[in-house]
Amino acid sequence: MLIKIAKPSDLRESDVTPESVYLSRRRFMGGVIGVGAGLALAGRAQAATGPDYADVPAGNPPGWFGPKLENAKWGAVVPADRDLDKNTPFEDATHYNNFYEFGTGKSDPSKRAGSLETQPWSVVIDGEVGNGGRFALEDIVKPSQLQERIYRLRCVEAWSMVIPWLGIPLSEVIKRAEPTSKAKYVKFETLVRPEQMPGQDSSFALIDWPYTEGLRMDEAMHPLAILGLGMYGRELPNQNGAPFRLIVPWKYGFKSIKSIVRISLVEQQPVNSWQAIAPDEYGFYANVNPNVDHPRWSQATERRLPNSLFNPNIIDTRMFNGYADEVGSLYAGMDLRKQF
Repeated sequence: MLIKIAKPSDLRESDVTPESVYLSRRRFMGGVIGVGAGLALAGRAQAATGPDYADVPAGNPPGWFGPKLENAKWGAVVPADRDLDKNTPFEDATHYNNFYEFGTGKSDPSKRAGSLETQPWSVVIDGEVGNGGRFALEDIVKPSQLQERIYRLRCVEAWSMVIPWLGIPLSEVIKRAEPTSKAKYVKFETLVRPEQMPGQDSSFALIDWPYTEGLRMDEAMHPLAILGLGMYGRELPNQNGAPFRLIVPWKYGFKSIKSIVRISLVEQQPVNSWQAIAPDEYGFYANVNPNVDHPRWSQATERRLPNSLFNPNIIDTRMFNGYADEVGSLYAGMDLRKQF
C-alpha cells in the first residue's frame, strides 16, 4: 500500500452546525483537537494537491466543502494490473449504481438524489462505547487526515468498477468512541427521510428501513476499511452516498452502506438488511469469493464497466476482490461457503 503524505491544513468550523451537535461533540473530540485535518470548506479556491481527474465535469458541486478536497494523503492501494484496473470514468461511476432509497433502477439515484439535503449532517455513535453521542460530521472528520484510496468495487450482481475514493480510516473513528470490551461488531444505519428519498416511500420496497449493515470488529479496524466523503478528488455526489458512507473493498458493494446517520458498537452480530430479506442469498460477511456462487448466477467472473454489447469486458473475479494478501488472515479457519 502506497501512501503519499501532502502538507496538512487545519479544518475550520462549520457555520451551520446545530447548537446541540456542537455541544455534544466536545466529548468526542477530547484531546485530539489541533491534529492535522484535510477538508477545504466552501469558498476556498486553492489548487488540489492530488491528481486532477480530467473526466470530472468542471464547476463547483454543492456541499459543505468545496469542489476539491484539499491536502489529502494521495496515493493508496495501487491496483495490481494497471491496464485492467484503470479508473472507471466518472460518468459511469456516478450514473450506474444501486441506492434503493431512490429506486431500484441503476439510473434512479442519479435522477432522484438531488433532493437529498446533506447539510448540516450529524451522526449518532452509540452502543458499547465510553464516548458516544451525536456529532456533527465535520467534527468526526476533523481529527483525521483525508486519504485517497483507489479501490476495486465489485457488486454482488457481477459488475465492477475501479474508483478513487477520498475518506478517513474507520478505525480512527471507532478508537475515539472508546469501545468497551463488549463491543464485538459495528452496526451502521442509513438515513430515513422518505420525503427526500422516494424509494423509501415506495409500496414495492422490500427493505424495512432504515437500511442496516454491519462488520465484525476486526474487519472494521482493518486499515483498508474507510468512511468515504469524496471520489475523483471531489465531494461525494448524493447518488453515491453523500455525505458519508462506508467502503470495504474486499466485500460485495452492498456492504458499503451509504448516507450513514448511526454507528453502533454492539455485542451481538447484527442482521443486515439484505440478509434479513434473503438469508440464503446474502450472508453477513458478503466477502467477494469467485468459488461461492450466488444461488442464481456465477460469481467466477464480472463485467467491468464501462462495457458494451460488442465489448462486454468480462474479467475473472479475484478472491476477496484482489485484496486476499491484506485481509485473508481475518478469515483463517472459517468455512467461507457456510459463512458467506
